[in-house]
Amino acid sequence: MEILSPTPLPTKAFTDPEGAWTYVAEIYRRNTGFIHDQLLKLTEGSVPRGRVRAFYPEVQVTSKSYGKPTSTLPFGFLHTPGIYRTTITAPDLFRNYLIEQFRVILANHGGTIDVGESTTRIPLHFALPQGARIDGEAIAALPIPLRDLFDVPDLHDTDDEIANGTFVPPMGGPYPLAHFTAPRVDYSLQRLSHYTGTDADHFQNFVIFTNYAFYMDEFARLAQRYMTDGHPDYESFVEPGGFVTHNARLGGGTSGTRTTRVPQMPALHLTMPRNRGITIVNIGVGPSNAKTATDHIAVLRPHAWIMLGHCAGLRNSQELGDYVLAHAYLREDHVLDADLPVTVPIPALAEIQVALERAVGEITHLEGLETKRIMRTGTVATFDNRNWELRDQAEITRQLSQSRAVALDMESATIAANGFRFRVPYGTLLCVSDKPLHGELKLPGMASEFYRTQVTRHFQIGMRAMEILRDQPPEKLHSRKLRSFAETAFQ
Repeated sequence: MEILSPTPLPTKAFTDPEGAWTYVAEIYRRNTGFIHDQLLKLTEGSVPRGRVRAFYPEVQVTSKSYGKPTSTLPFGFLHTPGIYRTTITAPDLFRNYLIEQFRVILANHGGTIDVGESTTRIPLHFALPQGARIDGEAIAALPIPLRDLFDVPDLHDTDDEIANGTFVPPMGGPYPLAHFTAPRVDYSLQRLSHYTGTDADHFQNFVIFTNYAFYMDEFARLAQRYMTDGHPDYESFVEPGGFVTHNARLGGGTSGTRTTRVPQMPALHLTMPRNRGITIVNIGVGPSNAKTATDHIAVLRPHAWIMLGHCAGLRNSQELGDYVLAHAYLREDHVLDADLPVTVPIPALAEIQVALERAVGEITHLEGLETKRIMRTGTVATFDNRNWELRDQAEITRQLSQSRAVALDMESATIAANGFRFRVPYGTLLCVSDKPLHGELKLPGMASEFYRTQVTRHFQIGMRAMEILRDQPPEKLHSRKLRSFAETAFQ
């Protein structure tokens, strides 16, 4: 069958990061536009005379010697002499990110950023612009399947071998330049919209995950107040469906339409310039949801994420409403076993721990040893069985005791492990909502005033911790603990 492709564009070398990004964007827009135009013609009855095909942009850099980075950032270093490549998608979404990666690599190694077309095909599903609507009836009436005319997603291009550290490059390269290929990023961008009800460009670089709707309600209430009062930092508040409330300081008003259907894992966003605001996602219950959310948000390369949820307290000395700051994780969630063996330790990250502990002090007005009255630091056990209490208690209790666990939940270790796997700084602060080993279960009317107060404070602590992290320089926040031996240069 004849192949219909746009005229190939030449590879160009750049020493200017913005110039390199501009050419990436030119290739991407031209090639995705070609596919989209052919689809529109098809809906109008004009069947292509062959298979429609276009390719992702590709970025390549070359290191000619072993060197030492001049930057203090934990990324931007080419570990071995040779060629490094990656495919690129959605350049408008990743503009600031890509320019920063190019800048650091050029500062560390000199040379050029070479931009051209790759050999990786752009699937039809990933070529359509955001919000595009296609005449489904016209497509369904065609005498030929779409996959016979257009390329479709290939799962071989969307696996996580690079991020997992299991990818073995050919001798001498080319080596991967980024953790994710363009098709893998595109897959997650589509999934994010599906699961959270908001588009990827609304997501901010500081992400809170929760398993409790109260925190979503508090976030929405606080965000609306910020918009009404003209908060000096945040520009807008975005809800599922793309409904935006604008800051009164910037003219106020609303735009978009609220969704009529609650998404599976709704996300809310307090936006700032350069995506430096805060996003909160209600992942619901269970490690599968936690993995799904973090698998897809990771491609946006956030600066930090934390789990702010409820847990079972495992010590008799704990009270309902006490906090648990995780410094280790017992992984019995199993959803990541094939990607990250349980033998791999998940370290606590000092930058996140300090921010969370400082936020606890600021919000509760407790200092030093006084903080221990309401917060324990210790191991959090994450199980995949919500009804673990219904099994024989002896073995489980022994395991929890040997691990020195102080709390049990279903999401925290998954979120931390995926943060480790994807090089996203992570942390966990939980609130004790029941004590099943001591007969204090979640029953109506058991919530004390202390518990209700602590839950409200818990949300405030999470928000304050994110603000503290946001004020830190990137070289301090992005810990070298998360970088492997032969690490990709892109953050």
